[in-house]
Amino acid sequence: MPSILKSLRLLADPNRLRILLLLAAEELSVAELQEIVGLGQSTISTQLSQLKNAGLIEDRRAGKNNLYRLDQAAAESVMPVIRQAAAEIPEAAQDQGALELALRKRQDKSRAFFDEMAGRFGREYLPGRSWKGLSEALLKLMPPMVIADLGAGEGTFSLLLAQRAKRVISVDNSLKMVEYGVELAQKQGVKSLEYRLGDLEKVPIADAEVDLAFFSQSLHHALHPDRAINEAWRILKPGGRIAVLDLVRHRFEEARELYADVWLGFTEVELEALLKKAGFQNVQTDLVHKETEPPYFQTLLAVGDKSHLPE
Repeated sequence: MPSILKSLRLLADPNRLRILLLLAAEELSVAELQEIVGLGQSTISTQLSQLKNAGLIEDRRAGKNNLYRLDQAAAESVMPVIRQAAAEIPEAAQDQGALELALRKRQDKSRAFFDEMAGRFGREYLPGRSWKGLSEALLKLMPPMVIADLGAGEGTFSLLLAQRAKRVISVDNSLKMVEYGVELAQKQGVKSLEYRLGDLEKVPIADAEVDLAFFSQSLHHALHPDRAINEAWRILKPGGRIAVLDLVRHRFEEARELYADVWLGFTEVELEALLKKAGFQNVQTDLVHKETEPPYFQTLLAVGDKSHLPE
């Protein structure tokens, strides 16, 4: 039975409370706790050591990692205090969302396999296998849809989508980009592609006009990403989908000057929260690419469904 006085002294620290709340819900490793609460590895390890010495948590070996969980005896004595104190910690609710994300990552064993294959894909020659061939095949399998390519730039991706889509509406706020895209589509005889000049936060598309709203490395250019996501919701038909490809949060400040980036990417938790707040359901996020050269940008994919009309 842990000492009540010693436990109460430890519970006075908000970060230790956050960790205990998480370990009450699930066994977690140091790396998973670090990702969820956003603290350094040494800080997490120190907090865990103090909690373990006090008899509040226990651990077990699982492969190369130690997994930590709340001690059952401690749960009976301190959990009422922990849950009451949690109401005064603003980060506690966000931690629960990050916990769900961490658990999905753990369960997604196939991701590790495909990450490994993707690493080989570009370096090793395999006859007849290429990213272009794979993407062309997937495009042919895509059902005919009306697609909005939001922040389309010169429309390279829009041209690919237009091979199969019923109609593609490319939106960009640069007149020169739109003019270039229109000229390119005309030269290639693509009639299912339409360019419109407009802003991500005020898209020139009617309500419920499209089946898929796509942001390809454009959301971090929006002054207010939440407004851009809300616009995607507005223009989608019931049952439509949103897809966002964007950078993982990084510290390459030069991107603001080099690429006119407004935001230095997003975390998976942030991107998931943006979609859910707008009303999207079945939201999923995945890390789909890691660059091997500095500054080692990483790319996130987030998808969600508009399964009902907003109230």
